[in-house]
Amino acid sequence: MKVVIIEDEELAAEHLKVMVTEIDANIEVVAMLESVESSVDWFRTHPTPDLALMDIELADGQSFEIFNQIQLKCPVIFTTAYDEFAIQAFKVNSIDYLLKPIEEEMLRQSLRKFQHLRKTFGALENTLNLDELKAMLTSHKHVRPNYRDRFLLKQGTKLLPLRVDDIAYFESKEGLTFVKTHDKRSYLIEYPLEELETMVNPKAFFRATRQYLVARPSIDKIQVHLNGRLKITLKPLTEDALIISRYKAPEFRAWMGE
Repeated sequence: MKVVIIEDEELAAEHLKVMVTEIDANIEVVAMLESVESSVDWFRTHPTPDLALMDIELADGQSFEIFNQIQLKCPVIFTTAYDEFAIQAFKVNSIDYLLKPIEEEMLRQSLRKFQHLRKTFGALENTLNLDELKAMLTSHKHVRPNYRDRFLLKQGTKLLPLRVDDIAYFESKEGLTFVKTHDKRSYLIEYPLEELETMVNPKAFFRATRQYLVARPSIDKIQVHLNGRLKITLKPLTEDALIISRYKAPEFRAWMGE
C-alpha cells in the first residue's frame, strides 16, 4: 500500500512515518510533503497513492486548499491539533480525523477501517463516489467487530481447532507465522501478523514488535530499557529479546492498564 504523508513539522512527519511502517510493514511511504504548494505539484506529477495522511495546518495555508487546486481522489486520514475542522474534513475524501498528539492505537484503528472498506467494497479507486464512501462509513460506524474466538489449523491431513484463549502469542519468523500456546505447543498458521491483528480483540492482543503479536497473560516481566524503550519477557520464553520502541511504549503501558 502506497501512502503519502503531508506534514510541515519534520519531527512529527518522521514520527508518523515510523508509526505507520511499524503498524504495517507492507506500507510504503512514497512521499513526505510539507506544504500546499509542494503537495499540489507532487499530485500533479505522480500516480495517485492508496492513502494520504494529511495535517490540516500547513506552513503556507490549510490543506483543504489542495482540494481547491486539484482533483484529489485518494482517501485521506486527517491529522490535526484542532477539532473545529472535522465537518469540513468530512466534506472531502476523509476516512478519519485524528487529533494530535497521534496515538498509535488510534492510527492503527484508522488504517484498519481503511483496509476494511477496501476489502469489503473493493479498491477505493479514483472513480469512487465520495457520497457512497460517506454512506459506507456511516453504515459501518456502529458495527461491532467480529473477532475470532478460535482458529482451525492445518496439520498435515488433519484440522486442529485452537481456542484464542489458549494462545500466548503469534510469531513471524523467516517469512512464516507461528502460534505459540500457553502450554508451549507451537503450530504453523497461514495468516500474516498484519491480518491476525484484525482477527483478534485488540484489548487482548498487542503488536509488541514487527515479529510478535502477544496476548496479555503471556507477559511475564516488563523492564525499563534504554531511551524510553521497554523490554518484555514472555511465557513461554522466546528466542529473541522483545524490545518495545519508545514510540510504542506509552501505548503498551496504557494497554497494560497503567
